[in-house]
Amino acid sequence: MLAPKNSFKITASFNNRGDLPIRRPNRAPPTVAKDGPRTNDEIRNLEVQLIDQHGVNVGVTETSVAVKMAMDAGMDLVEISPNNNPPVCKIMDYGKYKFQAQKKAAEARKKQKIVEIKEIKLRPMIDDHDYDVKMRAMLRFFEEGDKVKITLRYRGREMAHQEIGTKLLDKVKAAVADIAKVEQDARFEGRQVVMVLAPR
Repeated sequence: MLAPKNSFKITASFNNRGDLPIRRPNRAPPTVAKDGPRTNDEIRNLEVQLIDQHGVNVGVTETSVAVKMAMDAGMDLVEISPNNNPPVCKIMDYGKYKFQAQKKAAEARKKQKIVEIKEIKLRPMIDDHDYDVKMRAMLRFFEEGDKVKITLRYRGREMAHQEIGTKLLDKVKAAVADIAKVEQDARFEGRQVVMVLAPR
C-alpha cells in the first residue's frame, strides 16, 4: 500500500519492548567555573558567619540580610572561607580586593626566579684565551643564579689521554669553588664528560 502524499516518515529508536521510543535525558550545560570567591547573590547558603567592613565579627546572619547590609554600605558580601559551616563572609569592596590579589600574585611571580641550566662546552686541549672567555661566561651565569652544565668532549686519540680532561675539570672546580658547588660530579656520556655546577 502506498503512503499518502502529505505524510512524512518519522524515525524513532524503540526500547526492548518495542512499543515506546527511548527518551534521551536532557543534559544541563556544564557550569562555568567562577574565577575567585562567590559574592552577593552567588552565595547560596541560608546563613553566613558575617564579618562587617570594620573587621567586627557580627555572628551568624541570614544571607539575604548580610547582602542588604553590604549593599547599604556600598560594598559586596564576599565568601572568604567557603568550607566552614556556615561559610565565613566579609563585607568589602570586591573590586579593590580582586585588584590587591592580582597585585600580590604578580609580585610573587616577579620574585620567583626560574633557574636555567646554561651549557659551557670545553675541549681537553683548550687554549688559555678560550678558557678565560668560557670562565667569564660561567661566572656571569652563576651571578644570575643559573646552573652551569660543563660538557668536555673528546675527539679521536684524545680518549687515550683522559687525564688531561680530568685536570681541566679539576681546574674549573677550583676556580669557582667560592661561588659554586658541584651538583652532579663528572661522568662519561659516550665520548664526553658532563658535570653540573650550581651557584652557592
